[in-house]
Amino acid sequence: MDDAPRITLDIVRPAATWPMRLRQSSAFVLCLLLFAGGALVMLLVATLTLFRARRLYAEFFARNLARLALWLHGVRLVVHRAEPWPPGQVVYVANHTSTLDPFVVVALGLPNSRYFMSGFLRVILPLWIIAGLMGTFWTYRQTFPEKRRRLFQRASELLRRTGESVFLTPEGQKAWVFNRGAFHLATSLQAPIVPFFIAIPLDVDPGGFTTLRRIAVRPGEVHVYFKPAVDTSAWTVEEVDQHRLEFRRLYLAWAQELNDKSLLAREARE
Repeated sequence: MDDAPRITLDIVRPAATWPMRLRQSSAFVLCLLLFAGGALVMLLVATLTLFRARRLYAEFFARNLARLALWLHGVRLVVHRAEPWPPGQVVYVANHTSTLDPFVVVALGLPNSRYFMSGFLRVILPLWIIAGLMGTFWTYRQTFPEKRRRLFQRASELLRRTGESVFLTPEGQKAWVFNRGAFHLATSLQAPIVPFFIAIPLDVDPGGFTTLRRIAVRPGEVHVYFKPAVDTSAWTVEEVDQHRLEFRRLYLAWAQELNDKSLLAREARE
């Protein structure tokens, strides 16, 4: 761990009223139905296209399903991006503290991109089908280092062959612990890293995956901020830890700059 300061904030998420809880429950059930139906439609389209139209499945079907899910919960996505999507292969990275994050990321429609997702999500059959059709890489926990190493090796070989971009988050299950995988992958591909920050207000953010109550999304705006691409063409494997800590400091400073209390207070809430 580097010498970046630890921040604790004395903040409490406002209690939900009964009408709010009813709305949250209704939106959650509708989302389950939406993704079940969407998975069937995507599977049918994939069959008709011989499973060869990954970008169609990801950038049209999955993107719109994610946007509909956010809309059902009353969440409006506001994207702050000054530059157009970078050309060629890119490694996108973002912070990750909320159950909302995967839906926000897919809703962005990152061009020609594959995604890394936690393997435990495969227990949700519709998400498994949808993510599988998108060409998702399913990750293992840090307690399985050899499986993770083989996964990243396969991903690197496939991405080098296809020239596709990829999204993954370096942040682990513990706040501000950045893993090495994203930076190893960027170094291997010599592809620029485009960092973005998902800022979810505390009164909207359901939090992480620890308890069932954290599926309780509240209406509001989620802002996504992009920074310019970071060149990795001169990076070496020996410098991976250095770059990992640099990005950790970048995101910590970014959270302070945006006054993102939801992210900064994550450890206090958990």
